Amino acid sequence: MSQPSAPGSASSPYDISTVDLTDDRYEVKQSAIRNKYVVRDSAGDVVLRGKQKMFKMKEEFPFVTGDGGDAFTVKAGGILDVAGNYAITDAGTGEEVVVLDEDFSLFVENWTIRDPETGEALATIRSKNKLLSALRHLVSVANLVPNKYEIFDADGGHVGDIEGQFSLRDTYTVSIDDASNVPKEAVIAAACILDALENQ
Repeated sequence: MSQPSAPGSASSPYDISTVDLTDDRYEVKQSAIRNKYVVRDSAGDVVLRGKQKMFKMKEEFPFVTGDGGDAFTVKAGGILDVAGNYAITDAGTGEEVVVLDEDFSLFVENWTIRDPETGEALATIRSKNKLLSALRHLVSVANLVPNKYEIFDADGGHVGDIEGQFSLRDTYTVSIDDASNVPKEAVIAAACILDALENQ
């Protein structure tokens, strides 16, 4: 059940009704098995859990809240989509909230968070290390080196970072500036998805 917005924060049409992510720093950690993720806030509390459903015609990542309630689902737009569109659907309303669109070239990874109806860009997540991005897609051992991403708003202004950490399990710290109007749920879901896709 969604909580009221924090004082001073306006609600957005891109908010997800089932979760209220008001923190500006989260840790995304991959489980030891498969593409399973736990998201913790800065206090260390579990706020989301996500898991890639295997053996599906379309990739699907259902997320639940820390209490185990359905939160949202991220689903690939095309059959066996490795690079393409992923829609985030609010489990509470059944509505598509945003679309994640991967624009992949050999030298850079860009993820754009878009309005599902107009296609308008709301935010962009871009790899900071072009060489590492290229190597991760060509040489599997390069996946052992954590990648770093920068988050930009629709106007190209820096609003945060996704920083990979050296560990046996992929771990990312997602930091979003307080003044940001970027949808946090979408950024955190994207952090899980880009890690899962890079590990394929």
